[in-house]
Amino acid sequence: MPHPGRTAPGPALAGATPRPRAATEPSGRVAIVSASVGAGHDGAAAELARRLTAHGLLVDRFDLLDLLPAGLGRAVQEGYHRMLVRAPWAYQRIYSSTERAGGGGPAARALLRAAQDRVLQALPPGTGAVVSTYPGASRVLGDLRLDGRLGVPVLTYLTDFSVHPLWVADGVDVHLAAHAVPAAQARAAGARDVRVCGPVVDPRFRPCGTGERSRARARFRLPEHAPLALLVAGSWGVGPVRQVARELRDCGAAVPVVVCGRNEALARQLRADGIEHAYGWVDDMPRLMHATDVLVQNAGGLTSLEAFAAGLPVASYRCIPGHGPANAAALDEAGVAVWIRDPADLKAVLCDLIDGPLGRRQSAAGLAVFATALDAGPAAEIARVHRFGVRHRTPRPLTPLPVTPLPVTRRPRRLAATAAVACAVWACAVGTGIAATYDGPGLMRAIGHGLDLDDLPPGHGPRPEGHHS
Repeated sequence: MPHPGRTAPGPALAGATPRPRAATEPSGRVAIVSASVGAGHDGAAAELARRLTAHGLLVDRFDLLDLLPAGLGRAVQEGYHRMLVRAPWAYQRIYSSTERAGGGGPAARALLRAAQDRVLQALPPGTGAVVSTYPGASRVLGDLRLDGRLGVPVLTYLTDFSVHPLWVADGVDVHLAAHAVPAAQARAAGARDVRVCGPVVDPRFRPCGTGERSRARARFRLPEHAPLALLVAGSWGVGPVRQVARELRDCGAAVPVVVCGRNEALARQLRADGIEHAYGWVDDMPRLMHATDVLVQNAGGLTSLEAFAAGLPVASYRCIPGHGPANAAALDEAGVAVWIRDPADLKAVLCDLIDGPLGRRQSAAGLAVFATALDAGPAAEIARVHRFGVRHRTPRPLTPLPVTPLPVTRRPRRLAATAAVACAVWACAVGTGIAATYDGPGLMRAIGHGLDLDDLPPGHGPRPEGHHS
């Protein structure tokens, strides 16, 4: 099923008759496959689609979770969210084990194999390149490429600064990185063609002047002169947000301004704790960043890139497990965000970021990340690959492949196997494309004693449209 945000309708695969292309129509077609897990992957996909459209390409967007069989995408999404809330230690174990093993286990591979035919059939005829912004999608597309079933270039846009081995899938032609640090990690994980192209963020994220800053503070009814620390926790508001908000307030370095995404219950709890400026969903994140002095984040995803573009210094603190510390380490290595490991350092580091040389250095370093993107950003590189192909591989227009129906006697067995895999994946989650190195039953035994999936407070369930900031 196409993503709700797709930018162009695709013709029916069966019996479609190509229309003559008018002179004003796009010159080619690109598909982007993301996943509504959190919202960073979708946010990157949306901005890539906007830029590719500006390059004169027709863009189709798809959500991998919609293309999983038997409606399993929702279970995967919900399982990942509940794991972050109820058993973060289990997610850390899964992340670390798959990092050591260099990839996912049998449950993940079975689930992604089950999506291959559906992904292939979703791609409209005439597609000249396919872009992934999600590790699971890269695995599916890379396997299709290796099998010779997908005859057009596949590119992966690495959304994070840290690159888990699952991001690097055999068969993917080109990996696009925002910075030299993730590029080096991708190469170390086995990627052959890695290109540093800079990040992609909404152009509304940009530095602002004093007058615009004052107007932004007035818009959100924030103190006019006090230093403000913007605390974000993704679209689901996960992690020790209440603890960090209180620490920000109590250390005295800045007034906390907290964005809880879709987690309205968290926003209410913070206001009850005396955190005056606590918001749920915020539609105008660029202006809120203009109003504040420093960003404190716990996951290192798209929000950090948006802050760099806005000239806002960034601190990583009390990160969520798994990709949180990995991203914090990579951002720190790149010199674009400081990682505060010791709570005793919180006040001093924040003061230096708000009104000291550290903040000025990091603002400059964050803005410098976008220097490459001005002339040769990811969208421009995708457009070039679409036009010229990749070395040793010549792209050919995508034509739909016939799907051989399963014999009637095999369908129940296939459905039963798919359901079994779904149960395992739902229990342990595949949030960023990560599933355990164990098989399904072994994985369930490993974490089942500590993961209660039925006692979440009302309103904590994930929503597919999640806040990308």
